[in-house]
Parts: sequence; C-alpha cells; structure tokens
Amino acid sequence: MKEQIEFQLAAIDREETKKRVEGALEKYRIMLLSQDMNQLPTVTQNFSLVPPSNTNKFHSSTEDAAIQNVDYEKERSEYIKRISLAVNRLGYKERAILIRRYMTEEDLYDYQVYNDLHMSERTYHRHKSKAFYKLAFALKLEVYEDQAVSI
Repeated sequence: MKEQIEFQLAAIDREETKKRVEGALEKYRIMLLSQDMNQLPTVTQNFSLVPPSNTNKFHSSTEDAAIQNVDYEKERSEYIKRISLAVNRLGYKERAILIRRYMTEEDLYDYQVYNDLHMSERTYHRHKSKAFYKLAFALKLEVYEDQAVSI
C-alpha cells in the first residue's frame, strides 16, 4: 500500500481576500476610464529671490509632467494587462461573470449579471466565489488568517 503525502494549506481569510480582489477590479475599471487623462504642466511663471543654482538637475514643470505621464501610462498599461491575463486564465463562466460585473464601463449589479447570463442566483454566487478565489491566487492577493490578525 502506498502512503499518501499530506500537506495542509493555510486558512484563507475569505472576507479580506474578497475585498482585495474587488479593490483590484475596481482599480482596473478606473484605469480603463482614465486612459485619456493627462497630468498637464503648469504654465504660470514663478519668481524667486533665490538665485538659480548651476547643477545638473532639471526643475521644469513641463519635464516633470512628461515624466509622470510616461510613468503613469506604463504603470496603467502593465496593470490592465496583468488583470486581463489573470481573468483570461479562468473558466468560461467565471470569466463571463467577472467581465460583465467588473470589467465593463457599465456598472451592473449582481442580479442583472446572473439574469443576463441565464443563471440561478445560487449558481452565480458559487461561480463568482470560485472566480474570486482563483483570481486572488493568480494576482497574489490572497490573505491568510495569520496575516489578517497581524495586519
């Protein structure tokens, strides 16, 4: 008879994990909507009694705004890509629920989504719970009960 190898997984704090996943999906939606937002440079002249110093540092607001825009664009596109890839790894029903509920411009409620997908409420919540659980692991957002106490 072969011996079965046993290991125990740490207990997951479901509520805190759910909050983190919902927060990540909400950030995704906001980043999608903010695609055309730019941080504009200030065009007001500044006068100072302190003479300018001759260093190699640039203090132009135009340059600062351009750097911030590039950094924000890079961060935004990487975040959107990361969330999209993680959601695309889920099963069809789980993916459909998350996309309809959290990843479109429309702000739909749960009952609208499960009616659109022709699911019972119970089946919908079961698939949504599985999707959150899998997405939390894919995005490394899971919270363990030991962490929840110490945080």
